[in-house]
Amino acid sequence: MTVRPADRADLLDILRIERASFSDPWPYAAFESLLDAPAFFVAVADDGAVLGYVVGDVMPNHGHDIGHIKDLAVRPDARGSGLGRRLLRTALSRLVVVGAAVVKLEVREGNEAARSLYRDEGFEPTRRIPRYYTDGEDALLLVVDLGTWQADASTTE
Repeated sequence: MTVRPADRADLLDILRIERASFSDPWPYAAFESLLDAPAFFVAVADDGAVLGYVVGDVMPNHGHDIGHIKDLAVRPDARGSGLGRRLLRTALSRLVVVGAAVVKLEVREGNEAARSLYRDEGFEPTRRIPRYYTDGEDALLLVVDLGTWQADASTTE
């Protein structure tokens, strides 16, 4: 399995994973518009099958740029193997390189598997966003300081 930048040929597989993973999936056009995002990666099996993806970008913020993990999903039959963690770490490493000081993301309050992954990687909740999702579920806004994350990641490798 390898992790590499996403390209246009991956978009249909990404869309299938998105639809299998989320009750309110992003449309094809959303992924297409983010192909140039600095941290849009796919995990690909040896046979070329896309197993998961992560989408992250960065916004300028007065010298303390803010990264944003916009989406992360793993194909249902590939979950539980550490693939989501590998994708997340690849995206965070790339966001460091392009100048992000912190990274934020939104996660469903009830998505304990995702919350556990993010907590393990140093993300901390900063606030609850009521009715963030179309079904009315709240989101938690999580943030990680990339300087701290890099120091922690280097001690665990």
